[in-house]
Amino acid sequence: MADHASSEGSSQTKPEASHSPSPSPAHPKPSGAKKFIKLAVLAVVALVVVCWVIPTIVESFSTVSTDDAYVNSHVTFVAPRVAGQVSKVLVDDNNRVRKGELIVEIDPAPYEKVVAIKQAAVDAAKADLVATEASVRGLVAQTRGQRFKLQHAIETVDNQVALLRAHVAALAKSTATLSLAKTEFDRYSKLLETKVASREEYDQRQQNLEVAQAEVAQATENVAQDRVALGLPAKPESGKDLAQVPADIDQNFSAVRQALAELLQSAAQLAIVPTSYNLGPKEVIAEFYKRDPSGNLDKIYDKIIEDAPAQKQAKAKLASAQSELDQAQLDLSYCKVYAEIDGVVTRRNVNPGNNVQVGQSLMAIRSLTEIWIDANFKETQLGSLRIGQPVDLRLDMYGKHTTFKGRISGFTMGTGSTLSLLPAENATGNFIKVVQRLPVRIEVMDYDPEKQPLFVGLSVEPVVHINEEPTGPDAGKFLQPYQAAAKAAAPSTPAPSTSETPKQ
Repeated sequence: MADHASSEGSSQTKPEASHSPSPSPAHPKPSGAKKFIKLAVLAVVALVVVCWVIPTIVESFSTVSTDDAYVNSHVTFVAPRVAGQVSKVLVDDNNRVRKGELIVEIDPAPYEKVVAIKQAAVDAAKADLVATEASVRGLVAQTRGQRFKLQHAIETVDNQVALLRAHVAALAKSTATLSLAKTEFDRYSKLLETKVASREEYDQRQQNLEVAQAEVAQATENVAQDRVALGLPAKPESGKDLAQVPADIDQNFSAVRQALAELLQSAAQLAIVPTSYNLGPKEVIAEFYKRDPSGNLDKIYDKIIEDAPAQKQAKAKLASAQSELDQAQLDLSYCKVYAEIDGVVTRRNVNPGNNVQVGQSLMAIRSLTEIWIDANFKETQLGSLRIGQPVDLRLDMYGKHTTFKGRISGFTMGTGSTLSLLPAENATGNFIKVVQRLPVRIEVMDYDPEKQPLFVGLSVEPVVHINEEPTGPDAGKFLQPYQAAAKAAAPSTPAPSTSETPKQ
C-alpha cells in the first residue's frame, strides 16, 4: 500500500513535473551575432598588429629618431653703417623682402654736404697737380740747361787747350823767326864793318830782329795767358813742354766743376742723384743716359717728371682727397639700407624720426630658403649616423600625413652641454653620468617655402634610415672636408658609398 501510494504520489507528481521549465545549461551556445563581433574584434586586432605593431618594430630596428629637434634658419640682423635720423621705414614685421630691396632710409642731407666738401678738395688737388707738373717741367728744362752749360764748359776747356797748343806752336814759329833774324842781323853787322853791306840793309835786318823779338814776346805772353786761363802756372817746370796739360783737365777745371755742381743742384730737386759724388762730368752724363736702355731722352725725362718728389706729393694729395671723397660717397650710399637676403622681416624696432647709431639693430630678416633641422640625438644613437643618410621629417604643424625629406649634412663638434653658457664642471668629483645629446644638422631636400613653409622653432621628429645608402657630398663620413679643398675639387658626381656606412 505504501509503495502504491508512493507510486501514486509519484504518478501524480509527474504531470506537474512535465509542465515545469527545463533547467539552463552551464555554458550556453553563443548566438550568431556574438560570433560576428568576436571575429570583427580579432580582425581589427590583427589589422592593428599588421599595420602598426609590425611596421613599428621593423622601423625601430632600421631607423633612429628623436623628438628633440626643431626648425632653424639663417638670420640677418639689419644694422646701419652710418649714424643719422631715420626718414623712412618701408617694411614691417612679417613682410617678405628680396635681396637688394630698400627697407630703411636715413636722412642723407648731412652726408651730401660732406660729399660736396670732399669734391671741392679733389678739384683743388687736381689743380695743384697741374701746377706742380708745370713746375716740375720747368725744373726739367732748367736741368737740361744746366747739362748743356756743363757740356759747354767742357767744350770751352777743350778749346782753351787747343788754343794753348796753337799759341805754343806760334811761339815756336816766332822763336825760329827770331833765330833767323838774329843770324841775319849778326851777318849784316859784320858786313857793315867791311863796307860790303849798306847801312840800309843793316837797318832792315835790325828791324826784322826787333820785330821777331816782339813776336816771340807776344807769343810767350799768349802761351802764359792760356796756361793761366787753364789754371796752370805761366811757366812749367824746367824741362817740360809748354803745351803739356793734365789729361783730365776738362773734367776737373773749376768752371766745369761749377757747372757740374749747378747741374746736380737742379737735378736733386727732381730726385736725380748720382751713384757717387766722385764721378766726373762725363761719367755723370753717361750715367744719366743709362736711365733708358736705348738712351731715349724723351723717355728719360718723362720718367723723371713722373717720379719727381713734388709730382709724387701732389699725386698723393690727390689720391688722399679722392679716397676721402669715395668714403664720403660711400657713406652717402649707406643712408639707404637694403635687404641682404631673401626672407621675412622680424623684430622690427625702428621708426621714422629715430636717431640710430652705427651697428644698431634695426630689424632681423629670417631666410626662407636656407632652412635646416637641428636634431639633438643621444650619444647612444650616434654610432649609426653618417653624413648623407636619408631622413623623414615629421612636423606637428602639418600632421603625420605630411613628411618632408632630408639628409644628414653634418655633426656639431661638441655636445649641447659643452656649448652652453655655463658648461658642466665635472672636475669637482661630483659627477653624475647623464646621456649627452649632440646637435646633428639635417638639410631639407626639395624644399619649397611657397607650398609648405617651415617656420623657425617648429618641433620636428626626424627619422633617420640607417640601413639605406648615404648619398650626396661626403656620404658615409662623420666630418666634412676642408671648405677650400671642397670648393677646389667641386665633384660633379655624388660620392660613392664607403665601408663606413653602417649595416644592421
